[in-house]
Amino acid sequence: QVQLVESGGGLVQTGGSLRLSCAASGGTFRTYGMGWFRQAPGKEREFVAAINWTGARTNYADSVKGRFTISRDNAKSTVYLQMNSLKREDTAVYYCAADESSYGDRRELYDYWGQGTQVTVLS
Repeated sequence: QVQLVESGGGLVQTGGSLRLSCAASGGTFRTYGMGWFRQAPGKEREFVAAINWTGARTNYADSVKGRFTISRDNAKSTVYLQMNSLKREDTAVYYCAADESSYGDRRELYDYWGQGTQVTVLS
């Protein structure tokens, strides 16, 4: 069973930066596509970014393109989300997820999920 643990969330001012980390254990991390999703209060969980198993291919939601960067370190079984130029609308619980077969933007394709980390952007 794969376990995913997110960290790095917190409070940040508008325009600031945060880096989220997601550490994986219990599986073959280097073979998984990884994604980040987020859920704001009263809203559906939405796609943020994804990366394929080698790290060579990435995909981003339009709302974060140019501001967020997803990366991974297979030696450390960790995926990262660097978030720059943060906006109030980025406030949400951020979840990482692992996909055994791909790295898409559809949450139903992901097999494993972390518990989430809260990101709050203050104006």
